[in-house]
Order: sequence, then structure tokens, then C-alpha cells
Amino acid sequence: MSYSALTQSSRLMTHNSKLMTMTIKNVEIKARCTEPDAIRDILTNKNADFKGTDHQIDTYFKVEDGRLKLREGTIENNLIYYRRPDTASPKLSDVHLVPMDQPKKMKALLTAALDVKVVVDKKREIYYINNVKFHIDEVKEIGNFVEIEAIDEDGSINEAKLHEQCEYYMQLFKIKEENLVAESYSDLVIE
Repeated sequence: MSYSALTQSSRLMTHNSKLMTMTIKNVEIKARCTEPDAIRDILTNKNADFKGTDHQIDTYFKVEDGRLKLREGTIENNLIYYRRPDTASPKLSDVHLVPMDQPKKMKALLTAALDVKVVVDKKREIYYINNVKFHIDEVKEIGNFVEIEAIDEDGSINEAKLHEQCEYYMQLFKIKEENLVAESYSDLVIE
């Protein structure tokens, strides 16, 4: 099944179940994290909204362009397709997200239709400050990371502002350039 056929099926399913596909723009970074407690302290001092710790299994599927993954978690369950450059610096991502109320059934469908590329198993702490989402991740096989995502869900925040927000928190967390990671977790696990 091609990605476009899969997307059309997904849109039909979400329309029928009264869920909506979300198209999101965000500017994000990922970095190796040697001091997660320091980042937790900063987020606490900034009164970040802690959503909880999510055990997430991300199954990545082989597609021609971009990345397609099914996230199965205790907090987040989504089908996610995204495109972004593999650069370490803050980068703009184009994300299409469909909330899943039956991720196991969707996984069976996708596994029947597409080849599985890799499975990523992680423990993720999720925080928000306004439109900025933070992840403190412990990823099996590859280590600890922090992610910053300055998110525009409705087209009301321009790209320059998203970059500014991402860079502000990079400086606040004292993230060094050599700790920035260009690749997806899927690529790091495969390596």
C-alpha cells in the first residue's frame, strides 16, 4: 500500500471516528542529555506543566519519503508522519498526527501493509510551557536525551518565533552544540 493510499485510509478512519488529523509545524532539537535532573529542576522552576511519564513503543514503517511511525504509549497513542531535515541545529518539521484509540489494530493493519523498519522503546517525561513541549527521554539501547519542540498547531506563530523559542530553551538548558543530534531515534537504534 502506498503512503498516499495509507493517508487516505487514515483520513477516512479519523473522519468516521470523529477524530481529526492534525497538521503541525514545529521547530525542534534533540540532544544527548547527561544531566536530566538539572533540566527537570529548570522546568519545575519555570512552572512547566508535567503531563507524566509515558512508556512509548514507536514502530517505524518503511516509506519512500519522510518517516511514518505508530506510537503506543500510556499517555500518547498516535499515528505520525513527518518530514524534517537531518540536521543537528533547530529545524522545521512538518508533522501530520492522527490520535489513535485502537493502536494495536492500527499496528496490525500497518504491519500487514508495510515493512517494519525498526522499533524504538523509550521512557518519556512530557512537559509543556505554553506552546513549547519538552521530552526527557531514556531510550533503550542508545541512552538519555532531551528534546525541545516549539509547536505551531494553527498557523498563528511564525517560523522565526518558533526558532527563537527553541534557541532560548537550548541556552537555558545549557545544551552544547556537540550534544545536538541530527538523526531520529529510529536511525540511532539501527546504527
